[in-house]
Amino acid sequence: MSITSMDICQAAERLEGFVGYHRKIQTYIVRFSEDSFGMDVDEHSITPVREFVWTGAEGSPMTLDRERLQMLVNQNIDSRLGITEPLRVYLHRHDLPPIRAERLLKAG
Repeated sequence: MSITSMDICQAAERLEGFVGYHRKIQTYIVRFSEDSFGMDVDEHSITPVREFVWTGAEGSPMTLDRERLQMLVNQNIDSRLGITEPLRVYLHRHDLPPIRAERLLKAG
């Protein structure tokens, strides 16, 4: 089975959970509810995982960030996050160029 860039993008859009920047330990942490971060995470830094893995500005092509995906994989909670085979392939195939896509954020 071949995996296309569309498969990888769709897998990234299905990711679950939230990421927030923890000031005291100076790293991103993952939670599965916006309300479970605590006071050491700035509310404005809390982002759905499916948005966190893309870098760039809305309205211009965004890049699927391998470093951020790897940070999620390092959490060892792949099934809860929804990390699937297309994303693992993207992480391990450094011979492939970074995926860039124009994304439209859905309201709600």
